[in-house]
Amino acid sequence: MTGLEILLLVLVLVVVLGAAQLVQTARPFIVNAVAGLVVLYLAQAVFGVGVAVTPIVLAIVAIGGVPGSVLVIVLSLVGIAF
Repeated sequence: MTGLEILLLVLVLVVVLGAAQLVQTARPFIVNAVAGLVVLYLAQAVFGVGVAVTPIVLAIVAIGGVPGSVLVIVLSLVGIAF
């Protein structure tokens, strides 16, 4: 192997490890967002509560999870937001 090949191999390894770390860091937010969106969908399907899914709603649900989605639903029902 030449020096350039070794350098490229090390560079690819660093990129792959960095991407794996990024996915591992973002995983809880992804799980919270999916769980919260399921709660929002069930609220719409079962109770007819209409909440627009905007980037702000997604941020609240991703950070707060199920309690965040309940907060969004309550704020929507009261007429304060969303």
